[in-house]
Parts: sequence; C-alpha cells; structure tokens
Amino acid sequence: MSFKIIASQCTQCGACEFECPSGAIEFKGESYVIERDKCTECEGAFDTQQCASVCPMPKTCVPA
Repeated sequence: MSFKIIASQCTQCGACEFECPSGAIEFKGESYVIERDKCTECEGAFDTQQCASVCPMPKTCVPA
C-alpha cells in the first residue's frame, strides 16, 4: 500500500518532500504527489508516516 496527498487540501509548503525517507514525494504540475511504487509508508524507518506527521493540514497525507 502507499499514501497519497489530497491536492485540494495541500498548501504546497514542501515539508513532506524533504521528510520522505524513500524520496517518493515530488512537485508535479501544481501540487505535490506521492509516487505509489516508491512509497514504503515509512515501514522499517519510522513508527509513523513522515508525510502525515509533518503536514500542517490535517488528513492531507492519507492511505491510498
């Protein structure tokens, strides 16, 4: 499984991009996206998903 970013709620702050240990988040077009094939949900690296923990907008980084 992977996470996704709800584009309509994303403020484009970029915090998630720099916290992602697998490099799965990048800015495309007008918003950030999580590449499903790269997302590991931070398993083995962190106890919680880093994108969701640093995002200033609640429920913007969510399970896909």
